[in-house]
Amino acid sequence: MERFQQWRRQQEGKMGYILLWALGVPIPVLFVIFLLRGCT
Repeated sequence: MERFQQWRRQQEGKMGYILLWALGVPIPVLFVIFLLRGCT
């Protein structure tokens, strides 16, 4: 069950980046945010 919850959190994070990209945030900005969050 713990693995499922961890997988779910990862998917939610990816969906957040996809949503920001769809709203028009440039990819380099998303990459910087990704690096600042610690690449997890």
